[in-house]
Amino acid sequence: MNLPNKLTVFRVILIVPFVLLLLGGYAQWGWFTAIFGTILEYTDYIALALFIIASLTDLLDGKIARKYNLVTNFGKFMDPLADKLLVCAALICLIELQRIPAWIVIIIISREFIISGFRLVAADNRVVIAANYWGKFKTTFQMIMVCLMIANIEALAFLTQIITWIAVLLTVVSLVDYVVKNKGVLLNGDI
Repeated sequence: MNLPNKLTVFRVILIVPFVLLLLGGYAQWGWFTAIFGTILEYTDYIALALFIIASLTDLLDGKIARKYNLVTNFGKFMDPLADKLLVCAALICLIELQRIPAWIVIIIISREFIISGFRLVAADNRVVIAANYWGKFKTTFQMIMVCLMIANIEALAFLTQIITWIAVLLTVVSLVDYVVKNKGVLLNGDI
């Protein structure tokens, strides 16, 4: 397994401690309090740091893969899937923490299911559909939105709202672009 693929797998692995830290301080899990009791007030910040590290691996794996010609079908498939897992896990946690309306998360996750459906049909035809630029912009804004919501800083509430609306808009635009460009996958099994 090459370095970019290892970074992608690392991003997926980071989701577990991220979720535990983000929710643990609020869930009143006895075992969590016993382990992290002395740093309980900082678990949001530690979770934020893990989310940022995981997000940065998204930048690194693609750059390294392209620069050193290490692009693989595994990477083309797993990189966007790792992004989806990371962002969706964060969004579901943020619903639990009442920092994001559920309808926004429904739009974002619905888009991910639709795109995943396209990818599965394409994979059945031995075709791997790589992420496009709209999808990359969407992911970037979603990750920024999640960071702002985890930080939960009152002075940044207006900025958080603006970034959230941009993320939702890019989610819809990237879905439409993806469907239009890849409609042949569903219509006749061709790309």
